[in-house]
Amino acid sequence: MYFTDRGLEELEERRGDEQVSMVWLADRMRAFVDENPEFEDSVERLATFLARDEGDAESSADEEAEIEQ
Repeated sequence: MYFTDRGLEELEERRGDEQVSMVWLADRMRAFVDENPEFEDSVERLATFLARDEGDAESSADEEAEIEQ
C-alpha cells in the first residue's frame, strides 16, 4: 500500500457519497497549491491527467515533454 492510499481512503470514506463539480475540485486544488507551493508540479500533473481522456495519452506525453524543455 502506498502512503497516499490512506488519504484516498479517507477521502472516499468521508466524501464518497458526495457529487462535486470540476469547478469545485479546481478551486480546492488551487487552494491546496496556495498553501503548499512545493506541490505545484504534482497538482498540475494530476489536473492535466484528470482533464484528458484516456485517448489523449499520446498527446499528453508530447505536451509534457515540451513543458519539461
